[in-house]
Amino acid sequence: MDLLINGDNHTVDVAPDTPLLWVLRDNLNLTGTKFGCGIAACGACTAHLNGQAVRTCVLPVSAAQGQAITTIEGLAQGDELHAVQQAWIDEQVPQCGYCQSGMLMAAASLLAGNAAPTDADIDAAMTNICRCGTYQRVRAGIHRAAKVLQSRAPALPNTAAGGES
Repeated sequence: MDLLINGDNHTVDVAPDTPLLWVLRDNLNLTGTKFGCGIAACGACTAHLNGQAVRTCVLPVSAAQGQAITTIEGLAQGDELHAVQQAWIDEQVPQCGYCQSGMLMAAASLLAGNAAPTDADIDAAMTNICRCGTYQRVRAGIHRAAKVLQSRAPALPNTAAGGES
């Protein structure tokens, strides 16, 4: 089975119903994605499939074939951390850290679709479970990352009446 993970092609010999999580961890040694509950409830196993957050513990690897898979190992661009990774450091979000790779992937997916989430948006999107209870710091990290991403976005031309384009 051929997989595109973090921009690299990989071929694995596994049963099509093998959860993507185990292929990432056991076959490809991408251990940043964590096992938590095994029933898609906690989100520790969150990665991206075509930019959307997915729970890999219940996703058959066959469903990911031909799709762009991104794990926590592929979130940064070279030496530059993703805005949510830097915000997690700046806000000191992690406590024990076990769930944080899933949190980061969920947060990055949220911000890709909603550049300025409200607290309610964050609460609705971030269904990951943190046993340390870092939810307030997660929310602060997402708001910080949103501001950074907005500052990087190119300004749109002013096409309103009287404005210059």
